[in-house]
Amino acid sequence: MSYYKISNLEQYFKHYHKSIREPRKFWGKIAEENFTWYQMWDKVMEFDMAEADIKWFVNAKVNIAKNCVDRHLARRGNKTAIIFEPNDPTEEAQHIT
Repeated sequence: MSYYKISNLEQYFKHYHKSIREPRKFWGKIAEENFTWYQMWDKVMEFDMAEADIKWFVNAKVNIAKNCVDRHLARRGNKTAIIFEPNDPTEEAQHIT
């Protein structure tokens, strides 16, 4: 489950309802399979609805730059990562790898 490819509304609702019924299991699996963690969490989530306080991946450690950029370099290092659109519409966009 490296990602969800949802091609119709029925599939969307299936996954949506699973995320509502079992949020810890659903989001824990998504997080475990799609991110590199330096330290796994003690709890996927804990919440206090009276205080509207929700904590995700309690005590986990992650390097977001590694997950967003570094881990993709081997396969996608020569592909565009950022498209910079200048404010001046006469200037060309820059594609940054």
